Amino acid sequence: RALLWLGPVYLAGYLGLSGSWLLLALALWLCWGLNRRGKRDRLAAAFALLEDEREAVCRGLAARHLPAWVHFPDVERVEWLNKVLVQAWPYFGTIMEKTFKEVLEPKIRAKSVHLKTCTFTKIHFGEKCPRINGIKAYTKEIDRRQVTLDLQICYIGDCEIHMDISKFNLGVKGVQLYGTLRVILEPLLTDAPFVGAVTLFFMQKPHLEINWAGMSNLLDVPGINVVSDSLIQDFIAARLVLPNRITVPLKKNMNIAHLRFPVPQGVIRVHLLEAENLVQKDNFLGAIRGKSDPYALLRVGTVQYRSKTVSRDLNPIWNETFEFVVHEVPGQDLEVDLYDEDPDKDDFMGSLLISLVDVMNDRTVDEWFPLSKTTSGHLHLKLEWLSLVNDQEKLHEDKKGLSTAILIVYLDSAFNLPKNHFEYSNGECGTKKIKNNKYLKKMEREPSSFVLLTVGNKTQKSKTCNFSKDPTWGQAFTFFVHNAHSQSLHIEIKDKERDSALGTSVVCLSHLLKDPSMTLDQRFPLDHSSSDSFIKMKLVLRALNVEEPDPQRVKAGVNASKLGPVHVTEKAGNLQKFSSPQVSKVPPMSKDSAAPESLPKKDSGGEDLDTKDSSVAPVPCETVSGLDEAEGKQNPEHGPPSALPSGAAAMPTLPVLQEMRVAPSVTSLGSLPSSCFELSSSNLDIPNGTEMPLGEIQLTVRYASIRQSLVVLVNGCRNLVPSSNRGVDPYVRIYLLPDRRWTSRKKTSVKKKTLNPQYDEKFEFFESLENVKKRTLDIAVKNSRPFISQERKELGKVRIDLSREDLIKGFAQW
Repeated sequence: RALLWLGPVYLAGYLGLSGSWLLLALALWLCWGLNRRGKRDRLAAAFALLEDEREAVCRGLAARHLPAWVHFPDVERVEWLNKVLVQAWPYFGTIMEKTFKEVLEPKIRAKSVHLKTCTFTKIHFGEKCPRINGIKAYTKEIDRRQVTLDLQICYIGDCEIHMDISKFNLGVKGVQLYGTLRVILEPLLTDAPFVGAVTLFFMQKPHLEINWAGMSNLLDVPGINVVSDSLIQDFIAARLVLPNRITVPLKKNMNIAHLRFPVPQGVIRVHLLEAENLVQKDNFLGAIRGKSDPYALLRVGTVQYRSKTVSRDLNPIWNETFEFVVHEVPGQDLEVDLYDEDPDKDDFMGSLLISLVDVMNDRTVDEWFPLSKTTSGHLHLKLEWLSLVNDQEKLHEDKKGLSTAILIVYLDSAFNLPKNHFEYSNGECGTKKIKNNKYLKKMEREPSSFVLLTVGNKTQKSKTCNFSKDPTWGQAFTFFVHNAHSQSLHIEIKDKERDSALGTSVVCLSHLLKDPSMTLDQRFPLDHSSSDSFIKMKLVLRALNVEEPDPQRVKAGVNASKLGPVHVTEKAGNLQKFSSPQVSKVPPMSKDSAAPESLPKKDSGGEDLDTKDSSVAPVPCETVSGLDEAEGKQNPEHGPPSALPSGAAAMPTLPVLQEMRVAPSVTSLGSLPSSCFELSSSNLDIPNGTEMPLGEIQLTVRYASIRQSLVVLVNGCRNLVPSSNRGVDPYVRIYLLPDRRWTSRKKTSVKKKTLNPQYDEKFEFFESLENVKKRTLDIAVKNSRPFISQERKELGKVRIDLSREDLIKGFAQW
């Protein structure tokens, strides 16, 4: 055995190869073995936990990972259905074995000459059947003629499937899959079978992990495994993930076209404006902290957009707009992830999950949202819900270049396509002669065609129908339209094998405006094809409209951000309480770089995040809602009553929800990704619903004409709110906005352990009176906390618009 191990080394030396090749091969082999062992260990752990659910739930209590039916009261446990699946699984396995041998194997052999020897040598679906961790039924948000169910599927199977291709053995030995499967039963009927059809699809890409066997083990080689896994997930997404659906009719002569391709429920327009107080990810020499280069990834379903990268800025301003088609509400959410762009691997900076149900009901949401899975940071988004209306008056061109309509293309089929582009040329037989017999035989085959659809600068591609002159695609596509009167839909049918055009067509969208319903459902003749070649499509044009919100509705605002369930640990005992979180509607953290007009409204913004080790003194979580801003009290003894307008001040920090960064256990596979949080403790004692000001600061401000400087005298503070039980060490920081450079920053001394500090310190900004009149004075009271402390740093903040003040006379007030 030792000689066998030394064989490759001797062979490399004999061939004169460099030793680096041996090291590279060794590294690849070690990584491959690590991947294989990791997959086997994860599968074994999943099997072990699946054996005994009682033990799994007990472990989940300790690890704070539980199934969704524990977290959410509207997600029901369905053990009776799991027992039915266990009993029916052997019969289902028998049916699938027969399907593999009689249906799938002939199709694989017909795909290619090299696959003619394909044979399934072993098909066994194992003893482990899929589980349903919970079911959620929707009743209020949907049509009364349908039933909508969300099934949280978890399959940890010991299936074993092997196939031989030209003496090569390929196979699968174990599969893990979990995700949320939506089942829609519609329409409900008054006669048997009472349901017209069943529609199935995944809300998002399901998590899939395959344990390969035989020669397929090569797919676990580093680099190849990422590509292979993504290809398999993309294959599933193209058929089972929104907007793709599988619709099975249950009643004869049931028209399922409108069920397979329903009109989308609306469009969400996302204005990505800015962020503040993002975490620092860049560092130099591993110790010196620098700034980050943030960018945002926005997702709704399988559609994802990336924003531009703002270099070296923790308070980036994007001002970008993105539009997403929303097919299912409730169900689809807006996901925003922030990353720091790096040459090697981008660092995660926080995320946000926003419920589109609340945005649809509020119509417009303009808020500062606190980022989750990070220690600090807020994101400013403006969200608009655009309804799809059949109104041609709404189709006027937008001056900002935004979309005004949406085009829905239902691609059905084509008829009598030519075998190749030489067969017909504008209806006349071609005269080109082919001398190569092999190529001639290839030209005589039926075409394998796909369709390219283009509106503006966006092109979408259909699936490929193999070897058919009358292909049927059965797909739906959506396009954003900026000007329906001038834009057109360009269609090109191409042959996959020869990459040649089999026919083209152009449909002006203005033709849809001639129809009252803005719909065309017909056959369209093809150019550069046979004289009797057609393509069958249904085109639907709908205008985008922002409806007026209901004045009586209480807006969700920042509560549209979904955080998931909270795990609250009591001090005594090992029992835990589980409650749903509520985000307080409080003003956001102030930022040094913000202008006064960028301040959010009274009821907007997010919490000032504060984290602390929950293992030290865990306390139950209390939520504070409906808190208003604290307005500075005016002192009648100094200056005019309107001398010091009070800015938006951050409320006292509340307990923060942080997601546990551990791998999900098998008991939580059906839960939402954001379903596992831990609660950080806070020593603030805030009565629920009580309005509490953050304290006051006394300032004296005047302009010294002789010295050409603005003089700011910080007298003192009173009634500050403590950020921890160990007391605070307050100091005052001053900026003359928009200048926020470190060198122009003014700072008082630190007063130890006091809530009523006295400073009496003077600061000067050497600027002309004309320039000072255009500036804003930004003053913040901060806590001088330890270097590695998680306490809240900012205690309060005010901004003074100097253009409204008589600076020559000056003013002094609290």
